Order: sequence, then C-alpha cells, then structure tokens
Amino acid sequence: MNSTSLSFRYELEKKEPRTNDGGTTRGASVKEFPASIGIAGVSMRLQPGSMRELHWHANAAEWAYVISGTVRTTIIHPDGHSYTDNFEPGDVWYFPKGYGHSIQATGTEECHFILIFDNGNFSEDHTFSITDFVSSMPPEIVAQNLGLSLEEVAALPQKEVYFAAGPVPDELSANAAARPEESDIELISLHRYPLHSQQPRIIPGGGLQRLVTRKEFPISTTMAGSVLELQPGALREMHWHPNADEWQYFISGQAEMSVFLAEGVSVTEQFNAGDVGYVPMGAGHYIKNTGDTVCKVLIGFNNGTYESIDISEWLAGNPKDVVTTNFGLKEGEIEKFPEKKVFIKPGK
Repeated sequence: MNSTSLSFRYELEKKEPRTNDGGTTRGASVKEFPASIGIAGVSMRLQPGSMRELHWHANAAEWAYVISGTVRTTIIHPDGHSYTDNFEPGDVWYFPKGYGHSIQATGTEECHFILIFDNGNFSEDHTFSITDFVSSMPPEIVAQNLGLSLEEVAALPQKEVYFAAGPVPDELSANAAARPEESDIELISLHRYPLHSQQPRIIPGGGLQRLVTRKEFPISTTMAGSVLELQPGALREMHWHPNADEWQYFISGQAEMSVFLAEGVSVTEQFNAGDVGYVPMGAGHYIKNTGDTVCKVLIGFNNGTYESIDISEWLAGNPKDVVTTNFGLKEGEIEKFPEKKVFIKPGK
C-alpha cells in the first residue's frame, strides 16, 4: 500500500487564534491545509454580546453549525428583505455568497460554532467588513451617504473592527426586531434549520446520522451537512461521494480515517477532538471510532445534494458470480458478504 506526503488532517484547534473584543477565530483554507482544495472552515467563539460585525463573502457561501451557546444572526437579501434568527446548539444556518450578514452571541455563555465555506481558497481574514468598507471611502462620500457630518464620520472606526463587543441583545426590545415594514414578511425562517431536532438515522449498536440537504433546507443550494455519531469500535463503512468534497470537524472522541486516492495510494491518519479532516470528491474512505467514548463528527459537503456510494450496497447490487469472479472467491465465501447496505458497522 503506497502513501503520499499530502495530509488529510489539520489540527485546527491547536492553531493560534485571531482574538479581540470578545471573539476568537481559527481558520483553515487551502493555504494552511493544502489537501482541502474545495472547502474551507473556521472555528469561531464569541463571548456574550460580542459580534462578528456586518460583512459579506464574495467568493463563498457560508454553512454553519452551533456546537454550544446561543447566537443571533441578521442577513440582507438583494431584494431588500432582511431576516433575524436565533440559534441554539445543533442548529444550522446558510448564507448565500455575497449576502451581507452579522453574528452576535446571546445568552450568558460563550458561543462556539463552526463555519464551512464551499471554496477552499476562502479566508476569514479576507472578508468584506462594513467598517473596513466605510473607513476606506472618502469622508465626504460617507457623510453624504449616511447623513452624518464630517466630524461624526471622523469619530467612526478608522479601520476594520472585525469583532465588536457590546451588551447582550434584549429580545423584547424594539431595537432587536427587524425593520417594522418588513417584520411580517416571513414567519418561517429561510436561514435556520434545527438539525438536532431531526429524527436521526439509527444503526443499533453502531451509531447515528443526522443529515440536512437542500431538500430539507431549500436555501442551502450549494452545501449539505451531517452530524455522525459512532459508538466505540464502530465503522462508517468504506464509501465515496461522487458529487462533493467532504470536510470534517471532530467534535468529540477519537477516530481513524483512510483516504484512497487510486493506483495503490492511500493515507491513514488518527484524529482527535478539534481536528479537521478532508476527503476529495470521489476518493474512497472510512471513519472508525478508535476510542472508548462516542465519536461525534460534523461533516460538510460542497453540494446541496447528498450522494454516497457505500461498498456494501455496491457489492450487494451485483450478481454473486460477478463478485466471486472479481475477487477470486472460494466456494461459499460470497455468502459472507453483506446482502444490503451496512452504512455503520458496529464494533465487536
């Protein structure tokens, strides 16, 4: 079995964070994680009241999963409608490329969430922020545009704020509501999906999966995601995704993953909580829980439609004589092969 020097593991939470005004962020683009050519990710933490300021991403859509704490987002659509949503652990959001938005921690505890972007060249450090935009324009233009005096413009931030510390939002205040003329536009959120409330796919003794695609979450046209939980020793069987790259954030536990790159080349690596994994589109792989506690993995795909080909289902879908000939099996050995899709194989 040959291997390659390319690593499909990145120790994201060991990276030195960007920190100021109640927020920290750690990012992994293709620059820091060369294998991750199609997807980038960020681990962000906000203290209560702190905000990731109003901003937009020109080259990527944003898909997020809340691990702990609570958070409020706002987003503006090109048609002028704006939306405000509140999120709890297990919730997902999606913002299309180029849509302006903000993220603010609510409640009394730190909020931790994972952001996944459908472009490996994305960098959280090269984002279009509103204070950077305003401070980069001629003062007289800003004054005319915002209805301020030149003195008032001079008192505004003169560089990118990025994180802004503030009070925890009072949800009962009129100041925490959308613009009055638009407050009744949508009672059902376009941008929030409660993934943790979903009835999971359960494999007795093996684990479970919660999955959200554009079918369940229509606005998420370019990305899908899942949360996979594996019991000790359980195996997410050998499989591949024909339509998407896979980006993983290991929330808890320990795991092993091998990535098969064809022509006898594969890479096997060990993962711990806080690590990131990546699998290129079409590359065969598995995930096995190697620890003695549940391994929980957040998985993002850069396609709104989820597709997977599992080796058990593929083999079971062939005539027995085809598989027997292909592997040179002895008489009776084919009967040991799975007769249907395994998905997750429990440990012994």
